[in-house]
Amino acid sequence: MAGSQSFAKRENEKKKQAKRLEKQKRKDERKAAAPGSLDDMIAYVDENGNITDTPPEERKKTEIKLEEVAIATPKKEDVEPEIKQGRVEHFNDSKGYGFIKDVVSGEKYFFHVSAAPVGIKEGQTVTFDSERGPRGMNAIRISLIK
Repeated sequence: MAGSQSFAKRENEKKKQAKRLEKQKRKDERKAAAPGSLDDMIAYVDENGNITDTPPEERKKTEIKLEEVAIATPKKEDVEPEIKQGRVEHFNDSKGYGFIKDVVSGEKYFFHVSAAPVGIKEGQTVTFDSERGPRGMNAIRISLIK
């Protein structure tokens, strides 16, 4: 009985050795099939988002002028104020506010009595500038057309 155990041990040892050799053989095959260097495995993304194997410095580059790049909105002094013409649609003298309807676009602009000339009434034609207020566009620098 002791001999049968040693026979099984030898058989197991042979199987383990065969597995090790097979594993080493597969490892050597993978190494042989692998690409040669890291440079062969690197991919680049071009300016259009496509994957390419050409490094960026070998391709043509477009020259961009610094003056052409818009970083922010134009400054307020660069925008020329546009004088608009409209008609007073509503004016509440007791509360001190009113609305002017633009003749061209049909938009309504809020105005406060402090921005309007003395004696302004509903139905009068006026010229005005506009600015953005907390609740929308406001009419400022209002003057009557005679």
